Amino acid sequence: MEGTIYSLIPPVLAILMVILTRRVLLSLGAGILAAALLLADFNPLTMIVLIWDTVVGLFYSVEDKELNLWNIYILLFLIILGIITAFISITGGSRAFGDWAQARIKSRRGSKLLTAVLGIIIFIDDYFNALAVGQISRPLTDRHKVSRAKLSYLIDSTSAPICVVSPVSSWGAVIIGIIGTEVLLEQGITDITAFSAFLQIIPMNLYVFSALIMVFLVSYFNINIGPMRKHEDRAMKTGQLYDPDKEVPGELSEDLPSSSKGKIGNLVWPIVALFAGVIGAMLWTGYTAIEGDVSLLAIFENTDPSASLFYGGIFALVVSFYFLFRQISLGGITGNVVGKGVAAGTKSMLPAIYILLFAWTIGGLIGSLGTGDYLAGIVADSNMNIAFLPVIIFIIAGFTALATGTSWGTFGLLLPIAGQIAAATDISLLLPVLAAVLAGAVFGDHCSPISDTTILSSTGAGCNHIDHVLTQLPYALISAGVAIVGYIVLGLTGSTLLGLLVVAIAFTIIGFSFKAKARSTV
Repeated sequence: MEGTIYSLIPPVLAILMVILTRRVLLSLGAGILAAALLLADFNPLTMIVLIWDTVVGLFYSVEDKELNLWNIYILLFLIILGIITAFISITGGSRAFGDWAQARIKSRRGSKLLTAVLGIIIFIDDYFNALAVGQISRPLTDRHKVSRAKLSYLIDSTSAPICVVSPVSSWGAVIIGIIGTEVLLEQGITDITAFSAFLQIIPMNLYVFSALIMVFLVSYFNINIGPMRKHEDRAMKTGQLYDPDKEVPGELSEDLPSSSKGKIGNLVWPIVALFAGVIGAMLWTGYTAIEGDVSLLAIFENTDPSASLFYGGIFALVVSFYFLFRQISLGGITGNVVGKGVAAGTKSMLPAIYILLFAWTIGGLIGSLGTGDYLAGIVADSNMNIAFLPVIIFIIAGFTALATGTSWGTFGLLLPIAGQIAAATDISLLLPVLAAVLAGAVFGDHCSPISDTTILSSTGAGCNHIDHVLTQLPYALISAGVAIVGYIVLGLTGSTLLGLLVVAIAFTIIGFSFKAKARSTV
């Protein structure tokens, strides 16, 4: 079953069930059982053992005999962030920021555009981006009755796209490392460095530009496609920002007291502390892991993002504790709210933690099934017109990320294969096909209900996870469609400029159609 077409059954089953049932844990559970059954050759006892070993492996590596700190730190960071959110609410920071922002940003359009800009500015790490932008923007977008589904789309469609083209980010460092060791070194290419290759790839990442342009057009013209229309209409007409009958990760489920003496600093300073703490921790963990020459790129290449999130979260939690006790001393709130805040904050993150655990489990089993290897083999074994290689690589990378739920896993799997194919056919296509891998991986990640980035985007926005996946899908498909045309032109002409021109022309047409539609609805 491993490395064959049957390896597609678990991810396809999970994705179809998500769409049909709208129940993410049930759907992921079905995918887990299917994957384990295939790996166990349909032996129920072996299936149970495989699932157990996979779950244990999320926290402890039996082979290395050490804790899996990456996953542990991510889960702890989520809990810390939930507590910080609760404390910000209790100290009156969210209310004060909402009052301040509403006095300056007086429209729904402005609140959405600010969210998009913040998503681009905070480019260090996609996890941090998704959660931090959500914490900053949510009080403002809530005031302007922007649905949580729209907010989560704005967050998700700016976080991964901006991180994948930023050399000074956890994503950029990993990609540069893979290109250097698994592509250039393996193919004996010495006339270009990994960093230079990454910089040249940036303008070839057509999906990134498509997704970002789409975000700003949708924000400016308030275009709601498919399921998004229902969420936005409900938010505008009733003020209900999400479906109350569905589970919402990251949303405080109980009414917490709010200090009447709260200031905007009660929200700003914990967020600033979080940002500074995470960046400082990334620099430190990267610096201490370097054995050779120290450079900024080397630091980010060796940094530990999950540990950095945890350490930065601890620092921000201490800062938020300070503001909480300051409000207690000022008499704005009573001392018994500390326990309530910790409990409510932790509880708010449990849905996201459950989904992450299920997603990691199915991801591990799918990895053992060789789903990604099978999809990659299709590319390697095909006899295609090399001019269509970039667009084919983009589509395959999209399916791989969709099925496996991981952009990084798709990078590691397909970048070396794309490099091999380009070296064996036409070396001039090396950079375009590497760019197509990165673009396709982000596209597939945007569409995948088992992607951790997608999960954390819905958590940061306080949106039901499946609602986020289904409402984002039409926008991602439109952006991908434009990118596909661009990659066809790029492959046929060899011109990056013409590929970008296709994207620009396509979105000019889309922009005018959005403008006409916006006028017709006024």
